[in-house]
Amino acid sequence: MPLRGLHILAMCLVSLLLSGCSGDKTPDSDAGAPGDELTAPEDSAAARATSDAEVLVSASLQDMIALLEKESWWGEAKADEPLDVPRLLITAIRPSWQEASKSIPVQDKKALFYRLMLPQVLHANHMVMEFRAGLEQAQRELASEGRVSEQSLALLRRLALLLPGETAEHVAALRENTPELKDMIGSLLYRVDAVPAGLALGQAAYESGYGTSRFAVEGNSLFGQWTYQGDGIKAKEHRAYKGDYSIKAFDWPFDSVRGYFINLMSHPAYEDFRQLRADMRARGEPLSSLPLADGLLRYSERGQDYVDSLKGMIRHNKLDRADNAVLRDEPVRFLLGAESPEAAADLRAEIEAMRANGKLQELIDSMRLE
Repeated sequence: MPLRGLHILAMCLVSLLLSGCSGDKTPDSDAGAPGDELTAPEDSAAARATSDAEVLVSASLQDMIALLEKESWWGEAKADEPLDVPRLLITAIRPSWQEASKSIPVQDKKALFYRLMLPQVLHANHMVMEFRAGLEQAQRELASEGRVSEQSLALLRRLALLLPGETAEHVAALRENTPELKDMIGSLLYRVDAVPAGLALGQAAYESGYGTSRFAVEGNSLFGQWTYQGDGIKAKEHRAYKGDYSIKAFDWPFDSVRGYFINLMSHPAYEDFRQLRADMRARGEPLSSLPLADGLLRYSERGQDYVDSLKGMIRHNKLDRADNAVLRDEPVRFLLGAESPEAAADLRAEIEAMRANGKLQELIDSMRLE
């Protein structure tokens, strides 16, 4: 059953956040690229979300801030320590965030956006690094045994569509060890790698107006991803010369984060980004937001002006501090918002009913967080 067709979704998928595309944004990417269904390996060690997952419900912006304070995830961070990030994932953006964000201090609006966005980005990076570890294992197997295990071969089949020119037919036929595996593993290791969290935060904030854009509210759309598949939201100022494009809509904010990562791994427009990242890896340097932003000239038709603006946002908000952030070793939890204490109480009761009848697990599974 389609998620958007569930009436209960309107009650459960509430929160504050996430992005979309600002009016002047024209990315070259298509969020419907091969690999859009990418999920983590079946034996992933990522924190798993089950029907037992804790669901935190806030009744107002002030309640949300109090909740984050209780989680030690609010206020000034210690400059000499890496950010210690709770595994709190939001599930949608409330339209009321557009209005509510106008009545709070700008610094609070930014702080809420970044603090709710960062766990999503770090969770995506965790999944990516699980994949990368699997590729490195396949590389070791091939070097020592002259072949890869069935488990590694299955992983290669899942990732191969990230490669240019790869076809579903060839991937399906990839059932035996062949001489091409060495090059395939090397090519995938070049593509499958982390995105500095500060860079992702900067782009999400820039593209979404801190989660207030129409595309964010209507489609959980992060990072201004385009689609030509007819499954998006039409821009009010449609550029006919660009074809029949729209802004990709997503069932969940995390789907948009996933699409952003896949675009940076696969789309030809971001080859400069991938090369800069690979060069940093080869030199043994940590992946850093500011230098890697230089690889995103084609993310917008504004080109260098876009990159300069993005880097200015990263510097001004000190977002590169998030590059070294660490997720807490704890289960995934979900953070929802309501508009009043009465609505929050109703939502909590509905969540428990869904937990009992299995609908909550269905919704969690549909987010593909593992």
